Amino acid sequence: MSRKQSGQPALAPVRSGYLAYGQYRLAYETWGEAGGVPALLVHGILLDAGINRGIARRMAAEGYRVILLDLLGHGRSDRTTDPKEHRAEFYADQVIAALDHFGIDKALVGGMSLGSITALHVAQKAPQRLLGLFLEMPVMEWSMPWAAFLLGPVLIATRYAERPYAWMARRFAAMKRPRNDLLATLHSAASLPPRNVAAILHGVLVGPLVPPVAMRRAISVPTLVIGHGGDKLHGYRDSESLARQIPGARLLPARHILEMRLHPERVWPEISDFLREVAQGRAAPAPRRKGRRRQG
Repeated sequence: MSRKQSGQPALAPVRSGYLAYGQYRLAYETWGEAGGVPALLVHGILLDAGINRGIARRMAAEGYRVILLDLLGHGRSDRTTDPKEHRAEFYADQVIAALDHFGIDKALVGGMSLGSITALHVAQKAPQRLLGLFLEMPVMEWSMPWAAFLLGPVLIATRYAERPYAWMARRFAAMKRPRNDLLATLHSAASLPPRNVAAILHGVLVGPLVPPVAMRRAISVPTLVIGHGGDKLHGYRDSESLARQIPGARLLPARHILEMRLHPERVWPEISDFLREVAQGRAAPAPRRKGRRRQG
């Protein structure tokens, strides 16, 4: 059975490489044809580009050219153990550097968890570079106490149990990388050296997590917020709040944290509708049409 017959998106042209960011190299993948609508997606904390490959395939089938960026310290990108390099607003600078590298004036920017927060910082720093925002499971004010509660012990383990943590990371790194994208990105996270993990968690948790509410209310590009329940680290209340704060934003409820990775078929029609809106705005700016919106 062909991929088309099975309902899966056709394979898109894929390229990978590195771009310069100061003294560091950042890894990237591109999916889709060079002339497609530009989009850039960012992974979650400690993860890598692999977590967004399934979404990139589907977006490429919708006519998008998707860049998957590994942030500093993540995936195949260079690593640093300086927490000051791992603040969300500095990750936004890396996204802007990637757009510059590819000669992209405007793009749909987003990602999951930390990636969605990074996109919000891009909106604050360079709103003129955005075609739209694709924000999946944002971590904001309501989730932050749980982020500290859940990630704090990992930070403590990397600082005060460094030797056993390093042993565990080396064992994971020696294992064969799984072929499944979801398992592979989890393998990548488990393989990170403890000092690298400590720097990332320290920098993200201590630095400002999200831009202020006034800035969020000033966002004027098409925005899709995807949230789910049953997850304290990515509380649905944050997704609801963000969808209310950004004028005209759509709120799309997922059933659980893995729906977008395992079975996106149910939610994809509305995502496809949003992608068409962004593409049409790029081709010929027009008044925003009304879709399903979060009330309140």
